[in-house]
Formats: sequence, C-alpha cells, structure tokens
Amino acid sequence: MAETTTVAVIGAGFAGLTTARTLRAHGVDVLVLEAADRVGGRAHTVHSTVGSAIDLGGQWIGHDHTRMIALAKEFGSALFPTHTAGRTPLVDGADQVRPLSLTTAAAALTFTQLALLTHPRFPALRQLRSDTEGRIDRALDRITVAQWLARMPGRRGPELAGVVLGEALAADLGDVSVAALIAGVRSAGGLRVLLGTAGGAQESLVTGGVGGLAERLAAELGTMLRLGHPVTAISRSDAGVTIESPAGIVRADRVVVTVPPPVAAAIQHEPPLPEYRNRLQRNTFMGTIYKAVAVYDRPFWRDDGLSGELVDLSGPAPAAFDSSPPGGPGHLCVLVPGQRARALDRLAPAERRDTILRALAQHFGERTRHPVDWHEKAWHLDDYVGGGYAALPRPGHVGILATAAEPIGPVHWAGTETAPRWTGYLEGAVASGERAAQEVVAALRATPARAE
Repeated sequence: MAETTTVAVIGAGFAGLTTARTLRAHGVDVLVLEAADRVGGRAHTVHSTVGSAIDLGGQWIGHDHTRMIALAKEFGSALFPTHTAGRTPLVDGADQVRPLSLTTAAAALTFTQLALLTHPRFPALRQLRSDTEGRIDRALDRITVAQWLARMPGRRGPELAGVVLGEALAADLGDVSVAALIAGVRSAGGLRVLLGTAGGAQESLVTGGVGGLAERLAAELGTMLRLGHPVTAISRSDAGVTIESPAGIVRADRVVVTVPPPVAAAIQHEPPLPEYRNRLQRNTFMGTIYKAVAVYDRPFWRDDGLSGELVDLSGPAPAAFDSSPPGGPGHLCVLVPGQRARALDRLAPAERRDTILRALAQHFGERTRHPVDWHEKAWHLDDYVGGGYAALPRPGHVGILATAAEPIGPVHWAGTETAPRWTGYLEGAVASGERAAQEVVAALRATPARAE
C-alpha cells in the first residue's frame, strides 16, 4: 500500500533536510526519501578511535556562510579557525622544497590574471573576456582551464595554479572550461574568498563535524525520514506525483528533488522531462575527489614550525591541511582530485595508505607514517553521491545550470547546484532548500487541495 504525504523530498543532504525543515515550519506534511543508509549527502562525519570527529566530506564554513554559522550556533556546535600558522612547503620534485610564500613571479602573474578574469567588471579582451553585465563570453567556454594554464609563462606558476584550482574544483582541469571556473569563482564572491582561510571560504571548522549538524536536522524528522529508499521513477499527473522505489510507493502533491543533476538522471520520469532538463543532466558531471584523514595523538608538526599545509606539484598527495580540533588530537587532511585520485583507486587500501603517508612523511617527519587512526573516502565511487564537490558543466555548456532550479509541474529542484551564490558549498545547499520550500509553499497555496 502506498504512503501518502503532501510533499516528498528526495535526498537527505543539507538541501533536502533544509527543505523538509522549512516546509514543516509552514505546517506542511513532508516525507524525506534517502537512498543511502545515512544522512548528510556530501557531508559525512565519522569518529576516530580516540573520539575525535572526522569530516570525510564537506568540512569548511566560510566567513560569510551565514546559514551554516547560524545552524552551528543553534545546535550548540562551536566553530574554530582553520590552523594556518607556520611554514607551508611547496614541493617541486622530490628534491626541491621551498616555502610556499616564495613562489615565482610567474605564479603571481597566473593568479593575478585569474583574479582579473573573474572580476565581474573586467574589461573585454581579445580571447578571454566578460561583458560589463557580468555575463561570460562564449569563447571562454571553449577553452579548458588546462589549455589556459598552458598559455601562461613559466612552469612553476601554472603548475601551482593547476594544483590549487584542481583542489578547488575537484576535477581534471582539462574537463572544465575557463567560463565554468569564472562562474564558480564569482559565485563565491571572488578568487581571494574562494581560496582563502581567514575571511574566506575555508575560515572555520565545526566541533563535532559538519555531519553532526545534518544528523541533528534529521533527528527532527523522526519517522518522516526513510533511509534506504533509492527513488527510481516519478510520475506526474493532475492529481500530483507518484514516487517509486524498491522500498515502496509514495504519493504526494509535490516532490522536491535535491540530488545533483547527473545523479538525478537515473530517475525515470513519466511523462518524460522537457529536453532542457535532459540536456542539463547529460551535460554536467560530478567532480572526482578522494579524501583521507590521518589521526595522531597531537599535531606534532607544529613543534617544527610547520602549518600542516602542503602543496605538492607532482606527488600522490597534492594538498594537505591541518584540521585538528582545538585541544584534541592531530588531524592531517589530504585532498586528491582528478586523475591522481583515480590512480589511488587502483591501489589496495594498505598500499594506498602507505603511499600517502610516505609522501607526507618526507615533509612532516617519520612520525607521520604511524598515525593512531586512518580514514578515507573516494567520493567518485559513492553510488548515491557520484562525486564531489558538485556537478560541473561540461565545456561548451556553462549556462546549463541556469535552468537547474526551474520547476516542472509539481516537480521542484534543490541542491547546491541550483544556488546562485556559494554553488558547490554547504551554504549553497542550505540556501537552495530554503528557496525550494518557499516555492512549494507558494504553489500549494495557489492550488486547491487534492480530493482524497
């Protein structure tokens, strides 16, 4: 027998949980269907053997992520600043290590040109330009970031920019156009904000982990949350929607789909979706990212004046960060995007762990090879998420996400990809859930109640 509700929400990440919470605040009955056996979506917190919270997914809260800051405050989870004090090695080959601050003039030129490109008032150039209204020229959508960097002078500057931008996008730079990069930078409020810690998008972390906030939101739903319910089909009619999954059928007046477009493509629709929506789902892809966290009894690298950050232009661990909780154990976080992440996929777990720790130990000391705990996750191998940090437009399709939030009859869409600001961030996911819920409330008020 089918379950019935007023609104069904597909996905229990921050977008779906926020949608449900906002709808309930308006007195709307809601049921949340999540394919996985956990909540949080691209946020996932586990606990180490020494009791510390480890964010295997999204972890940073930016300076002006007001919704996430408010959520942490509401649930009593303190924020603490990302640790950056100390020296950060820039590794250029096995025997060449220098402080990151001593980058070449070419590196400064590369980032300066990128900062200019991504400024909304940047004047027109012959090949790389944007108009005075901030729209991105089509020519930029035919040039990949890898091709653009190859035009930059020098070697180390473009390589450094490639590592930093690969980390920011979680993708191979040959798969992302300059136009898509510009759109992402602008959605974050500029290059300095996108890449920055203090005053930027990586300013703070959350005690108890970001996933803990998702679990608190989910706890409010009680029996209105269904885990292990992968949605396979949605049928639309004048009477509402019928949602099918192997776990059962749900009938609702409206549905909000909060999973990213490439993942949502697996859901069959009757009648078929409009072609513009199919194009959106075909012409976006999920980023490729592997994340690991090594846990130590304390952040010993600080004793040597090291920040815990690392940038390696060619090694298996291109970037490391100190994500240690205050007064707690030491956490070294490693993020590996694109083809380097796929190379790690081919290794056995023990070999993968040793490969990364051996690379870190070259710069943080032999103790690095002996953590008290180790956690890892390849997000591109997660069947229900598909990758991270977000869906990206393929070259030639930068404008495709502009339609991501458009309702199709009783089907509404949320998710960080639908947010005009902070696309790809937890803040964007929460904002999208609030917007979708308000959209649904307005539609319900304008529609006569369905006869039972």
